[in-house]
Amino acid sequence: MNNKCILTLTTILFLACNKIKSGNELMEKETSYIRSLGLLQDHEQIIKFYSNYKFRNAGNFFTDQRIAKYWIDKNDSAKNEIASAYYDDILSIDSTTDVPSSNCPYLLVTRKDRSRFKVFVNGKRTAVKEFFAEAMGKWAKHQALASLTHQAR
Repeated sequence: MNNKCILTLTTILFLACNKIKSGNELMEKETSYIRSLGLLQDHEQIIKFYSNYKFRNAGNFFTDQRIAKYWIDKNDSAKNEIASAYYDDILSIDSTTDVPSSNCPYLLVTRKDRSRFKVFVNGKRTAVKEFFAEAMGKWAKHQALASLTHQAR
């Protein structure tokens, strides 16, 4: 086999391993790892999860309470990025699905303090759109409930 075929097969196998998972599909050691990063409380439930690399290096997900992502570079901790925002703290969420083939679709999460982070998700177009719609729907539902609670005061 030539190098181009080997590279193509490796890429296909790599991408096949990285799929969007429901929170129920994650093993306890995986949720424990996410907890150790400070991105998950004991009472929080992961709804959907995606890793664009190895699980211990990259994760993008949303829970019943927040949206989060992590990138852990074992060789250079200065490149580590751990970010999350509780739904109360989110000003806006924008989705970008039309990206060059070398890039991954993402949600751009803007916090009320105007800081931002991206949550990357790749896979079948319909699955990515479903992930985005569900994450944005959780945030919108939370915003609506917060608004009703505020009005009731």
